[in-house]
Amino acid sequence: MSQNLVSVSLSNEDLAALDAALSTVEQKLAGLLELSVEQRRTLNKMGDKSEAFCRQALILLTENRQILPPGLDLAEAEQDLRSLDQLRPRFARLRRLVANADDTEMALGSDILNFALDGYAVAKVIGKGAALETMKEAMSARYTRRRGEPPKP
Repeated sequence: MSQNLVSVSLSNEDLAALDAALSTVEQKLAGLLELSVEQRRTLNKMGDKSEAFCRQALILLTENRQILPPGLDLAEAEQDLRSLDQLRPRFARLRRLVANADDTEMALGSDILNFALDGYAVAKVIGKGAALETMKEAMSARYTRRRGEPPKP
């Protein structure tokens, strides 16, 4: 029988509330940026070890502001660190939601495809009549394969 990995049913009100919530998230995070591939490649990237160094450097420089030349904006660096600390847990939540959304989208598609393949197999074996013949012809052009093989492009 067909698989049923997931069942999701949202009312129109649920969808409207979801859209409103997403609009709010987009508005609140309007300052996020999108880096080009080249920018991603060339930027210095802060990892776990370098983050500890950066935090220590900011503490040291905060305690010794007099050594900073005018071109180094300590206040901006401190604000960047505060923003990073505030946003990280929210980004983690967003990543989990996106991962779950991707998995749910894949599962829904798989459920639909498996049902359609099972239905086609039944129609192919026992289906008679003009409507079923039309469906069989249309589907056979796309799915003339054995179960488990990838669909034709």
